[in-house]
Amino acid sequence: MFRSILTATRASVVLLALSLTAVSLHAQSPNPGADLDVQGAIRLFSAWMDGQIKWRDLPGVAVGVVADQELVWAAGFGFADIAAERVMARDTKFRMASHSKLFTATAIMQLREQGTIRLDDPVSEYLPWFQVKSADMDAPPITIEHLLTHSSGLPREAGSHWTTREFPTREELRNLIPERQAAFSPEVRWKYSNLAYSIAGMVVEAVSGQTWADYLQTNIFNPLGMASSSVDRDVEGLATGYTMRLLDGSRETLEFVDARGMGSATGLTSTVEDMAKFVSAQFRKGQRGDERILSTASLREMHRVRMLETNWTRGQGIGFSVRRVDDTLYVGHGGGYPGYTTNTTIQLDSKVGVIVLTNTNDSNPSQIAEQLMNTVGSAVVQATKVETDEVAWDPSWARFAGLYRRPGRGSETQVVLLNERLVIISPSGRAVDNPIRLEPLGNGVFRYTAPTGGSVVGEEVRFLEKNGEVVRMFTGDSFADRVRN
Repeated sequence: MFRSILTATRASVVLLALSLTAVSLHAQSPNPGADLDVQGAIRLFSAWMDGQIKWRDLPGVAVGVVADQELVWAAGFGFADIAAERVMARDTKFRMASHSKLFTATAIMQLREQGTIRLDDPVSEYLPWFQVKSADMDAPPITIEHLLTHSSGLPREAGSHWTTREFPTREELRNLIPERQAAFSPEVRWKYSNLAYSIAGMVVEAVSGQTWADYLQTNIFNPLGMASSSVDRDVEGLATGYTMRLLDGSRETLEFVDARGMGSATGLTSTVEDMAKFVSAQFRKGQRGDERILSTASLREMHRVRMLETNWTRGQGIGFSVRRVDDTLYVGHGGGYPGYTTNTTIQLDSKVGVIVLTNTNDSNPSQIAEQLMNTVGSAVVQATKVETDEVAWDPSWARFAGLYRRPGRGSETQVVLLNERLVIISPSGRAVDNPIRLEPLGNGVFRYTAPTGGSVVGEEVRFLEKNGEVVRMFTGDSFADRVRN
């Protein structure tokens, strides 16, 4: 029955998936949605996604691609409700699960900007009842930052709520805490914890005097125009949640589950369009105000690695997970809730993000997000790439090529002329395949451009000339003299 419904309505789903209507969050030019390569990538991804819906018998998927302040493309695939034949749409609502943590971390950073909280404050300063059995006798107190970076050592959960689907109330959490034993002392290792973020939400409530839901509505949802987002409400337009496929190929439907006291860890409901507004907020600069829910400085702190997984395979910022694929850095979060799995992946440098929301537990949204980023996201990156005005090569700069020796140390540096560019190597170095580049700034001044930060990366390189000859090279505040044969 499930497959027959999908087959019968496949044409309508494809038409919906190929909808190229863009929602503009802020004006941006040129329009990446009109780019032919972007449109081709949308058709490519849509064809693949339609196949995934069919061959994996997935109920439904909603996706979106953000370029800076614009939702370039969003679409629904499959069904929001199979029995009712309600087709998935870009405005379908989903339980966002652990995406909630991004909003809790944002709330804490807002309170910090107001000067009402510090990241290194002990949690017990705001919640006096927060007294956990320490893993070690000399363990330091658990701080706000420990909660937000999954470095507190707290247990992952607050009970068997994922099995029973009966989440604890705030009062039950409060009574539970004295009985809990920390698995590790703070900062010993990265250890994911829904319990930690539940406590963080209670800190927000204690400091602000509002419920977590009311705080989000006032300080995040309203400023960003996230009109379809809510916390732990069985709202109209919510996709029906389905279990993973059972042995007979069927799926069970799941009723609405209230996260109760753990809402700040997993209770958010939202849409692709609303999440696009949150993604766009990550790219804004300036002080907090209006649609800037945080200052540039706070956003940078949230996106920066503050705790590494023990095997160095992943990092944790404040709220955001951080990972590197080759030379590209991504931040974001995933989520899993009874009947829903979700993923948001953001490429900060190019200001491109993808959102994948699904209404089942075996859809693997991170894989879908990866394919969405590698197709539509990649095309959007190229379409929105800002062409910088490079300083034209001056053939006379060839005179700077040569060997330089630092006085008193004897270390040597070689400036080598390639095809209309200069690079720096160490003649005694073990490799030569990744030289330092001298980026021209004009008037014989260059910028030292290196892959790592141990040197004078980003600083200026200048050359001193006397009587028509180059005699010295300055790199930052140091210098080396030209060696003459």
